[in-house]
Parts: sequence; structure tokens; C-alpha cells
Amino acid sequence: MNFCDLAVSGVADLRPYVPGKPIEELQRQYGVRDVIKLASNENPLGPSKAALAAVALNSRELSRYPDGNGFTLKTALSEKFQLQAEQITLGNGSNDILEIIARCFVRPQDEVLFSEHAFAIYALVTQAIGATAVVTPALNFGHDLQAMLAAVTERTKLIFIANPNNPTGTFLSASDLYQFLQQLPSNVLVVLDEAYVEYNSEPSASFDWLAQFSNLIVTRTFSKAYGLAGLRVGFAVSDPVITDLLNRVRQPFNVNNLALAAAVASLGDEDYLIESRAVNTAGMQQFEQGFKQLGLEWIPSSGNFITVNVARSAADVYEALLQRGVIVRPIAAYGLPQHLRISIGLEAENARCLQALAEVLES
Repeated sequence: MNFCDLAVSGVADLRPYVPGKPIEELQRQYGVRDVIKLASNENPLGPSKAALAAVALNSRELSRYPDGNGFTLKTALSEKFQLQAEQITLGNGSNDILEIIARCFVRPQDEVLFSEHAFAIYALVTQAIGATAVVTPALNFGHDLQAMLAAVTERTKLIFIANPNNPTGTFLSASDLYQFLQQLPSNVLVVLDEAYVEYNSEPSASFDWLAQFSNLIVTRTFSKAYGLAGLRVGFAVSDPVITDLLNRVRQPFNVNNLALAAAVASLGDEDYLIESRAVNTAGMQQFEQGFKQLGLEWIPSSGNFITVNVARSAADVYEALLQRGVIVRPIAAYGLPQHLRISIGLEAENARCLQALAEVLES
């Protein structure tokens, strides 16, 4: 029996998402012991002390199911961002929510619209449900909102926009996004994926727009600036009717006890968030200066990563860096075969990466 014949056509043809190489895998593969990982846009500071304390305290209750409604976290989010709890959907990371949205609203006969060089998950969830992906050409490595508007048809059900965009780090201004929403038909849903928004210097106005645009869904995560990637917790904010529908599809207990507690603690730790931004800003400047000295071009980034053109096969450079114990991310799958995406690390990690990159490029 060929079980692929039994699978849904979209699933049978899928290529699984490939995450950044784990440190342990590189150690096994090359026997390298001193490894730094700058591949998955993780916070180099680790979790905040407040989050760690919350995890330790709540680990005593691991025999209990988590609060399926996430009351405490929703209350904390409501207070911090002036929202209603009825607007919030919790997810096992924001990836979970992106899939829930697609499963909830998109049918096989529908179209899902997103940009070239956009987050790979958009294409994966579209294909998995058998819908048609419509990919608009990028503008300066980012979203061309006018091209996206022009691509909208009667079949368009959902639009994904990452801001800042992963993997290129490009950023759309509030005024451009607002004008886009004004011109979009109200029956087309827009997911504004703000996984990296805390790193951008320009405050997001997206939550303020929800009262005007009932077709807008904003997703965020605790994986990046809050340093909780390993616990998997994210959230969406939308019209309460949409939230109700999403919660009908959402798996019960999709956010665990430790993630809920750590997220609440992290929300209240403003000093940690300020430090995360400061480390990221300094590291970004360090990489930009290093690239300038190496004569490399890069894409200015508003995230916690930077994408650089190594002017040759990025896959070859990636492999050579692995042998030196440095893990970064090749992004040929995003249509950028000569680019590497490098997460911002601590100062010493950034320096080691730049030194290794210089050695590889000179060899």
C-alpha cells in the first residue's frame, strides 16, 4: 500500500519545514564542541529571571491540565494592550495560530495571498489545505502592497503580511499598511504577523485598527523578544466573532502550564524587554559594520536577524561555517540562494561569526 495515495493531495506533495540546525546535531555531525547558533532568531539573553521563576513555581503543577481558556494570560494581555479578553486567541506559538486561521476560513477553492520572500509557513499551510497560493513579487526584498492589492480576486480569502518580514527584515510603515487596509475588500481577511514587532523602533498601531477593520487579525509571539521560543506561546487579536470561530478550531490545552506562567511573568518584566532591544540594536550595528569591512551587501533589518549577500553559493558558505562551529541559516528556499540570514547574538558570538565568515570568504 502506498499511503501517499491515501493522503490529502496537498499534504502528499508538501516538503516539511526545515528548522535551523540544532547545536547537538552539529556536534554529532562534525565533532565540533564549541558551537554558536545564530540560525533561528532566538533571544541570546535566554528567558528573563521572572519567567524562569514562574516556570519553577508552576512546575509543581505538571500533573494538572493547563487552563484551557488561558484566563490569567488573556487578562495580562488585555491590561497591557487595552484589549478585551474576547479578542484574544492563544496558540502554541504564533505558527499554531496561523494554521488555525487557515483551517478555519480557507477552502480548497480559495486563494491565499502572500509575498515573495515571505515566511515559509504561509505556503505550507496553504498547500496543506489544498488552497491556491498567489505569490506577489517582492519590492526591495519586502512586500509590495500595491501589487498585492492588484492580485486580489473574487477567490481571495486570506492575505498574510509579516511585519517585520522574515527572513528579509523589511518593515512596512503604519501609514502604508493603513492605506492598504482601507483599499482592501472587507470580505478578505488580513493576517498581520508581528512576530518581531517588539524589536522595531516604530510602535505598531495594529491593535488600534481592529475597531475599524473587522477583517484584520494580528498575531504576535513570546518566542523572540521575550525569549520563550522553547515554551511555544503566541497570541492573536481580532474581532470577537473571529476569535470565537478560531477557538472552535483550536485544540484544547494548546498552551501548556509553564508557557502560560512564563508569558504572564515576561509581560510584566519591562526591564528585560528593554535589555533585549538594546542587545539587538548593538548587535545589528556590529554586523553592519562587519559586513561593510568585508565588502558585503545586506538588507537593513527591523527584526532580530540580518540577511547578507555573500555573493556566491550561500549553501557552500553555510557548510564551511558549520565546520567552524557557527550555525546560520541559508535561505535559498526563500528565493535568495546567495543570502544567509544571521540571528543577532551576544557581542562575542557576533564577533566569532564575523571572523568565521571572513575566513570562509577568503579561502
